[in-house]
Amino acid sequence: MTDDTQERPLTDIVHDTLPHAHVFHTENILAERSTRRVVALTAVMMIVEILGGWWFNSMALLGDGLHMSSHAVALGLSAFAYAAARHLSRDPRFSFGTWKIEVLGGYTSALLLLGVAGLMVYESIARIAHPVPIQFDQAIPIAVVGLVVNLVSAWMLKDAHGDHAHHGHHHHEHHHDLNLRSAYIHVIADAATSVLAIVALLSGKLFGLAWMDPVMGIVGAIVIAVWSYSLIRDTGKVLLDADMDNPVVEEIREVIRNAPFRAELYDLHVWRVGKGKFACIVGIAADGSVEASEVRKALQVHEELVHITVETAVRNRSRVFGNT
Repeated sequence: MTDDTQERPLTDIVHDTLPHAHVFHTENILAERSTRRVVALTAVMMIVEILGGWWFNSMALLGDGLHMSSHAVALGLSAFAYAAARHLSRDPRFSFGTWKIEVLGGYTSALLLLGVAGLMVYESIARIAHPVPIQFDQAIPIAVVGLVVNLVSAWMLKDAHGDHAHHGHHHHEHHHDLNLRSAYIHVIADAATSVLAIVALLSGKLFGLAWMDPVMGIVGAIVIAVWSYSLIRDTGKVLLDADMDNPVVEEIREVIRNAPFRAELYDLHVWRVGKGKFACIVGIAADGSVEASEVRKALQVHEELVHITVETAVRNRSRVFGNT
C-alpha cells in the first residue's frame, strides 16, 4: 500500500455546538404595506387604460395599459414575496432563510414583462399596417391620469425605501431592498411609457401625426424589454450565487492578506443570503497553527458577513470549523 498522505491530507471535522439561527433578512413592514397599496392603485388604473385604449383606438394608451398590467402582476409578486418570506422564515427546509423568495418574484415578473413587450410590438405593427382613427380628446385625459397614478405610486414606494434605509447601516449598494427596488423601478418605467403615450396622442391631435401612436407603442416595448433584461440579469445573478465579483470578496481577501496570523487563502466561496448580507466559506493555510476563531474575528469587521465558515490547514492536516 502506498503512502499518499502528502497528496490527500487527513481532515478533522469539528462542529460548533452552539445553536444559531439562519434567518438573515429583516422584515420591511412599511415596504410591504406600501407595495400592497400600489398594487391596488395600479390595478385600477390598468383596467381604465386598457379599456380606454381599446375603446378610443389608441395603441400608445393600450400599450401603456398593458405595460401597467405587467407592473400590477410584478408588484403583486413583490407583495406576495414579502408575505411568503415572512411566513416561512422559520421553516427549517430553507437552509439560509427565505430572502430569495423575493428575488424569485422579481425574476418571474421580468419573464412576464418580456411577453408583454412582444405583445405590444405585435399590436403596434398591426396598427401601422392597418391604421384606425383615434379619439384623441378622450384618450389624452386617461393617459394623464395614468401618469399621475404612476408618480403617486413611485412616491409611496420611495418613501417606504427611505424609511427602511434609515434603520440600517449601508456599506455597499447591495444593502438596498432588492424586492422594493424592483417594484420602484416598475412604476418608474411605467411612468416613462405614460409620458410616451401622452407625447404620441398630443402629436396626433395637434400635428396630425397619427403614426406616432403605434411608434410610441414600439418604443414603450423596447423600454420594457431593456428593463426586463436588466432585472433578469440582476435577479438571476443572486439566484445562481454568482457574487464572486462583489466588492465584499476583495475585502475578504484583503483581510486575510493583512491579518497578523500570516495565512494564505486557498479557497473562498461567497453568496448572498439576504439584503446586503453574505455567507462565506474561507479556507486558509499557514505554517503554524491558526484558530478559526481568529479568522472569524478578523472578518467580522465587515458586518455584511453574517454566516462564516472557516477551514484552517497546517501542512498535511486540516481542521474545519463552522460558525455564524
